[in-house]
Amino acid sequence: MFLKQTFLSIFLSLGIIAGIFAQQKFTISGTVKDAKNGELVIGASIFNQNKITEGAVSNDYGFYSLTLPQGKYTITVSFLSYNIQTFEIDLNRNQTLNIALSDKIAVLNEVVIKARKDNHNITSTQMSVNRLDIKDVSKIPVLFGERDILKTIQLLPGIKSAGEGQTGFFVRGGAADQNLILLDEATVYNASHLLGFFSVFNSDAIKDVTIYKGGFPAQFGGRLSSVLDIKMNDGNNQKFSATGGIGLIASRLTLEAPIQKGKSSFIISGRRTYADLFLKLSSDSNLRSTFLYFYDLNLKANFQINDKNHIFLSGYFGRDNFGVLKAGTAWGNETGTLRWNHIFSNKFFSNTSLIFSDYNFNAQIKFDSVITNTDIIGANYNSLVRDWNLKQDFTYFSENNTLKFGFQSIHHSFSPGSVTKIDTFNVVAKSGLEKRYAFENALYVSDELPISSKLKAVVGARLSVFSLIGPGTFYKYNQNSRILDSTTYNAGQIFKTYGGLEPRLGLNYSIDSSTSLKANYTRTYQYVQLLSNTTTASPTDLWVPASLNVKPQIADQIALGFYKNFSDNKFEASVEVYYKTMQNQIDYKDFAQIEFNKYVENELVFGRGWSYGIEFFLKKKYGKFTGWAGYTWARTMRQFDAINNGNPFPARQDRTHDISLVGIYDISKKWSISATWVYSTGNAVTYPSGKYYIRGQLVDYYTERNGYRVPDYHRMDVGFNYQAKKTAKMESAWSFSVYNVYNRKNPYSITFEQNKDNANQIDAIRTTVFPFIPSFTWNFKF
Repeated sequence: MFLKQTFLSIFLSLGIIAGIFAQQKFTISGTVKDAKNGELVIGASIFNQNKITEGAVSNDYGFYSLTLPQGKYTITVSFLSYNIQTFEIDLNRNQTLNIALSDKIAVLNEVVIKARKDNHNITSTQMSVNRLDIKDVSKIPVLFGERDILKTIQLLPGIKSAGEGQTGFFVRGGAADQNLILLDEATVYNASHLLGFFSVFNSDAIKDVTIYKGGFPAQFGGRLSSVLDIKMNDGNNQKFSATGGIGLIASRLTLEAPIQKGKSSFIISGRRTYADLFLKLSSDSNLRSTFLYFYDLNLKANFQINDKNHIFLSGYFGRDNFGVLKAGTAWGNETGTLRWNHIFSNKFFSNTSLIFSDYNFNAQIKFDSVITNTDIIGANYNSLVRDWNLKQDFTYFSENNTLKFGFQSIHHSFSPGSVTKIDTFNVVAKSGLEKRYAFENALYVSDELPISSKLKAVVGARLSVFSLIGPGTFYKYNQNSRILDSTTYNAGQIFKTYGGLEPRLGLNYSIDSSTSLKANYTRTYQYVQLLSNTTTASPTDLWVPASLNVKPQIADQIALGFYKNFSDNKFEASVEVYYKTMQNQIDYKDFAQIEFNKYVENELVFGRGWSYGIEFFLKKKYGKFTGWAGYTWARTMRQFDAINNGNPFPARQDRTHDISLVGIYDISKKWSISATWVYSTGNAVTYPSGKYYIRGQLVDYYTERNGYRVPDYHRMDVGFNYQAKKTAKMESAWSFSVYNVYNRKNPYSITFEQNKDNANQIDAIRTTVFPFIPSFTWNFKF
């Protein structure tokens, strides 16, 4: 009996051991690149062909990790516009598989918004996110024919233009400064050229664009409304190439080449407008001396040290210049990113970044001493915001979940404004607002994991802390706008700290392979804000930090979504509803003076805001005709005790209805036509309700804040693209577009003037900036 039990125990033990080894698992990992130019591919799908639920997606740096039980597999790698590749793998140990994808011979023309897999929008836990394909952005007709990613994202539901021809945008009721705009991880504080008519992003230098409208991943923070994550091209590590375009008012040129073939490369991309050169032909001497132009330069180099280490160095330098008579202004951004990717193991990935960001503004003016009756002959005005940022991201891939964690530390420097006055004896007198300094630190962690076969979740949190540091003198005010006290702090002294926990939660319930329900909740803190009392972006707008009087803004957003794909994933449809509350919102007192005001915080009032809406989206991805339709119904409200008698009022960006239609049709291999049509309810504005006389002077009479609306906005743009004959060494294409094809007189501004013939009559004067505007661009590549 004993012998029988012994043999049975040994047999069972061997069975358990055999079972353990049978279930032993190994990991395939590596990077995905473009075989033609060596660019890292973001969002490629790597999966088991026999069970597509077993898969992985290459991350923002092209790295992937896939863990499977021991066995033989057919691994499939796919990404839109690339040939599908398959690999036969005998998985009996951990393996490295670096993948190079080649372009399709005949590429279907997908629409601009692309999924990472055909049904990635169904299976992903992320919602309220869109991605742009830069290769197709050129098909969308835009103002002056200059393709622009910021104008393209405004065609998506939930994202609204800041105004006619503007690159500024509002997301789900948030203000323009509540959007975090990143270029290779560096913050871009002013993303506009030429007062907002162009963006600072040269599409030839951009590889990937992702915008999050909600459910922000935990690694992002510092803004309430959206994250626009833009990544530059790495450069061609196989051969030299040049691309560019010559347009009506701007031209661009991009050069890229290997430093060491297959291992390292660089890219240089430049752009400049030249509309000001036409002014030289004017007979007016004042116009001949006027200049208005911008330029920008993107630079990047990357070095693959070995299979586990990759170094990237990138930078952006852009400048606007405007001058008329004896006055001139210049403003621009400078960014720099040094990034190190390190693979600790086939499951553990690291990205370390040192980031610099600078936005500065300068104005110069010369005075006529006869007019001013002083000895002052000139003055310079300067302001800037500058960041140094250390960012560390870790990703750990396991069989069923992906763990991300890391930290970020930013040193902020704010120079709200300084004036240098010069007299006839070249004596310089300096004055200005005090500089401000702060540290913004954060820790984050998130985990994406399956709860059941149908339910997945991503759970995360971000702990952010913002500390004001000296030197500087700070003031406290009472409710009557009087200074209670002032305190001076020494250099490096921490005297005020804000912070809080920012939880993140996302859920995905898959009804079937083509249908899912999603939900997410996000809390975000914002510690810096833009002070502006104009309706359009201005280079003089001031970025200021939270202070003794200005508390950080806080937003809580909850969203629910229904997603459905049709016709073998050819069509995608979604409906999302959201509700967002915002604390510590900022507005200005009537007739506020914010420029060069030492006590600017005394001009501010604080309150709350909320927004809610529903977004519909339908997209066709494949075929000769592609495009999408979006509709948003939304409301955006604000409430301040000191404004509108304490009653709620619509925010300026409150637009009840917003519609966008985009269509692209390939007539032949050479010709394609595209069109967009947009409609939106007019902005909420504050207009005088009447006028009255005081001591013979006609004075405006105002009632409620934002109680009126500008007329509804709508416009159609049409574009034609012609692909010229390709040769082995060169290819070229022509793009023709018409902005505002039916010449809609959309108001850029409305002012009120007293009628010259009837003193009791007030006339509304509508100013229209952009009528019917044709344009063309010649694009080339060799």
